[in-house]
Amino acid sequence: MSTLHVLSHSPFSDQRLHSCLRLLGSDDAIVLSGDAVYALTPGSQPWASLASAGVAVFALFEDAQARALPSNPAVELLDYPAFVELTLAYDKVNSWL
Repeated sequence: MSTLHVLSHSPFSDQRLHSCLRLLGSDDAIVLSGDAVYALTPGSQPWASLASAGVAVFALFEDAQARALPSNPAVELLDYPAFVELTLAYDKVNSWL
């Protein structure tokens, strides 16, 4: 069963990303929103963990842009309609509140 994991808290002040990565299945994916997009910081430990997770990584475009993060070819940036569509492609959506 595929799960789309949605994270919104900064990986530099919170352990949700770390916990999520431990539970990922091979058919899962991650969407970063809000301060969770800081995980895309080049050269950071959160980015290294995401890059080696072996799952698709998405981020909300507006949130990455608002935090002036550089684009990353390994991450698909989504607008809100694309995010909603993505949720329909997975069996479950788990929001890490």
